[in-house]
Amino acid sequence: MTARWVLGVDSGGSGLRASLAAAGDPERGGTPDRVGTLSSREPVRTGAGGIESRHLLAQLVPMARALLDSAGGGSLAAAAIGAAGMATLGGRLRAELPAALAEALGVRRLALAADAVTAYAGALGQRPGVVVAAGTGMIAMGTDLSGWRRADGWGHLLGDCGGGSWIGRAGLEAALRAHDGRAGGSAALLEAAEAVFGPAGELPGRVYPRTDRPAVLASFAPEVARCAAAGDPVAAEVLALAARHIAEAAQAVCPPAGEGGRPGEVALTGGLFKLGDPLTVPLRAELSRRLPGVRPLSPDGDPLAGAVLLASALATGTLRLPRHPTLLHIPSPPGLMSQQSGADETGGTQMDDIHRINTDR
Repeated sequence: MTARWVLGVDSGGSGLRASLAAAGDPERGGTPDRVGTLSSREPVRTGAGGIESRHLLAQLVPMARALLDSAGGGSLAAAAIGAAGMATLGGRLRAELPAALAEALGVRRLALAADAVTAYAGALGQRPGVVVAAGTGMIAMGTDLSGWRRADGWGHLLGDCGGGSWIGRAGLEAALRAHDGRAGGSAALLEAAEAVFGPAGELPGRVYPRTDRPAVLASFAPEVARCAAAGDPVAAEVLALAARHIAEAAQAVCPPAGEGGRPGEVALTGGLFKLGDPLTVPLRAELSRRLPGVRPLSPDGDPLAGAVLLASALATGTLRLPRHPTLLHIPSPPGLMSQQSGADETGGTQMDDIHRINTDR
């Protein structure tokens, strides 16, 4: 019998990754074992029309074919693509990818997911609970398996409170306060800022013109953590406030008792938590205070593992995570009846009442 495979894809700011795994029931033994992974360091472009599907396809199709060839051939039973910006900028992908992937790779079952959803699937699988994904930005996702709840993830100008860019900006503000002689400044953060960026008076010129400002700001977050660990009270207060923001977002999306049973888990995933104790100690205290009885834990896997799990669940008819027109869209390829209960060809579902909660108050 010809081998049948599933393909998981993770597209983000650092590039695109694709993994091939044997199709199987993800409920048995967790995420399917991957037989191969390929990656590109070139991020998929975003233009005026949103995420550019042609650029994604130009990278993904050769990767998928190479993975299939290295595995001895066979066909794809399903694919799942998780992409940063899918919820707000993924209209072109949702319109163009189903037919293009059906033609190029013979994909008959496809899931198009926001990266927060693949992060959730990688961290908790298909269990109810809460996942906080924090790196440069910050978003919290929760589900009772009947609907999604989202908090923050609104970008560095309007939200992402407690994320890396937020921490870095707050640390640089404290540095400039010390430079000016204003209250709330930190000499330690000023010294660190000048070591990283140069003279404090030149900082605006080094930050404002950058098109990658969120990443530039986030690059200072480790310095804030280092100063906090060394005993600087201002840096410690920045991280304590970041922990409060993150815990507020987790609390906002935690399904209440009675909606599928109160989850006992909140997973923390993303590079921000590599800052270590200066952030995680106050964060665990905040989570314990706001969500008593909910156990913080490390994620089972990363967003790419989550994409593989979604593809396998789709291939075997065991997908339990809630479908949604922009967060977890299951399109109907041309010529096939929709397998999405309660959905039309545009992906509309009964889940249109997603809770969007901005925690930056």
